[in-house]
Amino acid sequence: MCGIFGVVFGKDTAITSQFAGSVIEALYQYSKTRGSEAAGFTSFNGENIDVLKQAGSVEAFLGSDVFAKLFRRALELYGKNLQQNAPTGLAITGHTRLVTNGFQSNADNNQPVIARGTVGVHNGIIVNDAALWAKHKDLIRTSDVDTEVLVSILRKHWDTSGDLAGATVKTFGEIQGAASIGVLFDELDDLLLATNTGSLHFVRNQKGTFFAFASERFILQELIDRTQLERVVGKVEIQQVPAFSGMVVSLRDLSLQKFALQPKPGEAAKVEAHRRSKPLAITNHQRTPDQLRRCTKCILPESYPFMRFDANGVCSYCNHWRKIAPKGPEALEKLVEPYRSKDGSPDVIVAFSGGRDSCYGLHYMKKVLGMNPVAFTYDWGMVTDLARRNQARVCGKLGVEHILRSADIQAKRRYIRKNVEAWLKRPELGMVTLFTAGDKQFYHYARQLRKETGIKLVVFCTGNMIEDTPYKTGLCGILEDDHGMTLTGLSFRNEMALLWYYFKNYVKNPGYWNESVLDTLWAYYATFVQKDDFLYLFHYLPWTEEEIVGTIQREYDWEVATDTKSTWRIGDGSAAWYNFIYQTIAGWAEDEVMISNMIREGQMTRAQGLQRAKDFSPPRWHSIREYFQLIGVNCEEALTKLNAVPKQY
Repeated sequence: MCGIFGVVFGKDTAITSQFAGSVIEALYQYSKTRGSEAAGFTSFNGENIDVLKQAGSVEAFLGSDVFAKLFRRALELYGKNLQQNAPTGLAITGHTRLVTNGFQSNADNNQPVIARGTVGVHNGIIVNDAALWAKHKDLIRTSDVDTEVLVSILRKHWDTSGDLAGATVKTFGEIQGAASIGVLFDELDDLLLATNTGSLHFVRNQKGTFFAFASERFILQELIDRTQLERVVGKVEIQQVPAFSGMVVSLRDLSLQKFALQPKPGEAAKVEAHRRSKPLAITNHQRTPDQLRRCTKCILPESYPFMRFDANGVCSYCNHWRKIAPKGPEALEKLVEPYRSKDGSPDVIVAFSGGRDSCYGLHYMKKVLGMNPVAFTYDWGMVTDLARRNQARVCGKLGVEHILRSADIQAKRRYIRKNVEAWLKRPELGMVTLFTAGDKQFYHYARQLRKETGIKLVVFCTGNMIEDTPYKTGLCGILEDDHGMTLTGLSFRNEMALLWYYFKNYVKNPGYWNESVLDTLWAYYATFVQKDDFLYLFHYLPWTEEEIVGTIQREYDWEVATDTKSTWRIGDGSAAWYNFIYQTIAGWAEDEVMISNMIREGQMTRAQGLQRAKDFSPPRWHSIREYFQLIGVNCEEALTKLNAVPKQY
């Protein structure tokens, strides 16, 4: 399982900052054999406690700019502590992760874990973590990783008793499973080690100025042999922390206090903790989108394409927004009147994805306008089972014929796989839309179905400005001046600019030259070259979420997704993945674009929008895993590569 390790440098001028750095790097390299899916770092440097963790390989972690900065800071403070004869030198704990509980792509699941002023690294698996969370209802859970409940309970018992050994004994008495831990506290000059398996080994020099621990004896032996450790710190001997044992290492003089996790009857584990006069602040240097500057009117961040703020902090999108002015229900009724059949035969084709807008659109055409629709779906391999169930609900209750056109599903998913694999080799945000190019042939099949059935009127329920997505072209370096729907409303000049953008990226990334190319070109042709006279429902009707979602839930028991609070795009199996890409790299997701439009239209306040964005922000892990299973890509490998991409925040 995971590798945990740490080192404490005392007041010893023989241990230079350069040598200290080489020891820390060596411990990472030798520990990665126990897990290289994520890495973490804690620096207890006398001024504060710095924490950093990152999904991906140890090499990527050590090579990151943030780690380099914190590492340099730790060593500088160590040198300063030596010169000033400070009470403590430097304590470092580290972690290399083999994923067990919780995706490593969610940084909260990686280690070190921060909980209640405590920073811990853990090797093992707590198998009763769900029961422990249920038992300790006062504790706040922020991740899926089992380590969090262990660290939280340990801190709770310490806060209650002030007895560090007793708190550790009590904590290990509650957990079931394997645990070897290294824990630092904001108010103590101590490092706590404890294990119920014996997977902890340590070395300490005779002068009491150097201490290191690791999950395996082998790791420490490599450290001794390859860094010439004993030439600098003197002779050391590798010892094991036995199973069901604990140890407190003083960060002031590196003295050791040992205790049993299962004390004999009548005996009490007792150690003297070294309290600080003032607790240290814990700083989590994990980069998050919360650090981004956002518009003071909507919620779009500074990393959004072509973003500019005025003197009042209002973004350019808000300043150029024109109120949506649909043509109105009367104009819609007048337009469809010539198409009405006289004998009750089908008189309109409704493009039908099973999403909220198309379900409402089918309802409106049948129940409000009194027409006789036929529902049409193009299944390109990413229509979710949830969407299919909702299609069945609505068509069944309305008594509407449902015509399906299916692509070669296996081929489509193979195309997606090859493009995802190519993208991961050279990530470029503007090319993310390539993953959904395969669905654009629905325009073609709508035209074909019109010829086959003789039904002249085709209604699409896409095209409402609330759900407009200008970022799709913005990420390609294209700013559409006209306030119209992205993609279907592009000017000819920008259509050509978009084609040029794709061509340049195909040249830069040969992986895109795969068997999907013809399918992608067909999608471009069907979207931008072939012109149509489809009727877009929400060019006539106002779009409000309460009316749309409320109606279909009341009338048809429309089903929502279980892994998100959002009702948008839940019928599209690719949405969870591409939104996670945008969140991870740029710090925003598609829902935030929609929410910002709703704020501009007065459908909610900015405060409500921020809360909704927070509610919608958790990654849709179930849908993401299902997506990768369908296209045949290793999910964790893809997520690890994604997390290594430089962030825009």
